[in-house]
Amino acid sequence: MVTYGDVRRWRDEPLLTAEERLKKLSDRLLGLSDEYAEMGTPKTWRGPAADAAGRRRKTVTEQMEWIVARASAARRGVGQVGDAIGGLMRGVREAEAFAKQNGLEIGDDGSVRDVKPAQNVPKHQIDDVRRERQRVRNELVDRVEQIMRRAVDIDNELTSVLNQIAYDQIKDGGATGLAAADRAGFTLGSLDIIEPPGGTATPGDNAGWWDTLSDEEKKWIIAHRPDWVGNRDGIPFEARDEANRNRLAAEKERLLAERRRLVGARSRFHTGPYGGNPALQGRDLRAIEQKLQAISAIEKVLARPGERQLALLNLDAPRAEAAVVNGNMDKADHVAVFTPGTGATVPGGLGDYDNEMASLKHRTEAELARHGKGGTVATVSWIGYQAPQWTHDLPVFEGRAEEGGRKLASFLQGIDSARDTDAHVTAIGHSYGSTTTGHALRQNTGVDDVVFLGSPGVGTDHVGGLKVPEGHTTVIESGGDLVTKVGWFGRDPEDMKGVNLGSADEATLPDGRRLSGLSNWNPASHMDYRKDGTTSQYNTSVVVGGMPERMVRTKEW
Repeated sequence: MVTYGDVRRWRDEPLLTAEERLKKLSDRLLGLSDEYAEMGTPKTWRGPAADAAGRRRKTVTEQMEWIVARASAARRGVGQVGDAIGGLMRGVREAEAFAKQNGLEIGDDGSVRDVKPAQNVPKHQIDDVRRERQRVRNELVDRVEQIMRRAVDIDNELTSVLNQIAYDQIKDGGATGLAAADRAGFTLGSLDIIEPPGGTATPGDNAGWWDTLSDEEKKWIIAHRPDWVGNRDGIPFEARDEANRNRLAAEKERLLAERRRLVGARSRFHTGPYGGNPALQGRDLRAIEQKLQAISAIEKVLARPGERQLALLNLDAPRAEAAVVNGNMDKADHVAVFTPGTGATVPGGLGDYDNEMASLKHRTEAELARHGKGGTVATVSWIGYQAPQWTHDLPVFEGRAEEGGRKLASFLQGIDSARDTDAHVTAIGHSYGSTTTGHALRQNTGVDDVVFLGSPGVGTDHVGGLKVPEGHTTVIESGGDLVTKVGWFGRDPEDMKGVNLGSADEATLPDGRRLSGLSNWNPASHMDYRKDGTTSQYNTSVVVGGMPERMVRTKEW
């Protein structure tokens, strides 16, 4: 049985050397085929001896085709395994570096040990440190599991090819020449690409699987199986973006074909699966139209100036789900993930959210530069759940936050799992989106800061119910925002002990800049927290930039 200690000692060089030798052998045999053909039976030779020579020549040719097919299969299999081991070794190096960076160690049996626990931790930070170390340890365990899964798969794949060669199961495919036999053997020696982890795969599982793939395997997956990676948390966002963009055209064509089918069926509604009920067909047509509108909204946002990444594309849900990044999630120093609330849809809101997140990115980078810190920012408009709609979803509000929170937690966990270095991650939730964010943060996501805007409750009555570092929960409310006072989903977070209270009022900064405030008497101000140039946007930007001490604090009422 293969152990982690064995895998540590695996090398790709011997296999790549063997591939090179097998290629030389195949080329030599192919080169001999023309020479052997010229040595064939002279055209003027007739009689029994000539017939015997012809039969012998045919037998030798068939044997050579068989040898070429086997050599070509071995070359393909050994070469692909060499590439696969190269990818596996990269996964091992990534895991070892991750372990060293976090004071952990991987044993030869694959166990993970804490060899450098945090020392002299202040009492009020003990729980935060313990939670963070447990998170990184769990991720490392998942990575090791995927390394071993990949190692076993490589071992089995190469064993299968070699056994087929040894037991005469590699045939030449009826080839009538050495070149054809070479092509047939090369095809038969091909190895399968290991599928992504199934079941309840964690972002750590997904990151571990991706890290063990060769560059060629990754390119093939993005081109031919983009559904494997586009929405898989823990995969680098550049890969997710490319995969999801590859899916857009195919998804549009699929929906258009389905619309044509339904329109045709509606014209003869007395037959077919709808049992003579055109209303059902109309409902499905409306859902398809909404998804086509969602694709159009996504395409328009992606076409805007500046770097954007399509980090999520789900058209299988009742309403389309998507997440678009302003900036580069794999490289940014600071990352902010914004979750909108009730009424949010991709066709109805993505364009506006993207504008607001583009402004937040700009403002945050400007504040970082202003205070000599520098750094880059990526902001995300995350509509990755079925946000309730005012028209028909009132009875299921709480359930939508819990369901959305689980999906958001995975997305948040996947940010650092996908990266070589950790980013400073801030979760931002507005209105019901703050409730969804609160449910997400009841899990160990690795989020560094959270900002709740106009919150009707975050699913807990105590700041300790959120797994966020102490002192890093910020609440911003307008005095005229009635949504924050109804207590639909827990107490008003502004009243929770231990939160930072950011102002939404008009303010003047120490450098003389004026910030506009939200009206304390206008209920519509509930929608203005992200408006450019407001105090609430400024406060959000300094939290996203890791400078909460520069917030404008709220006034007491």
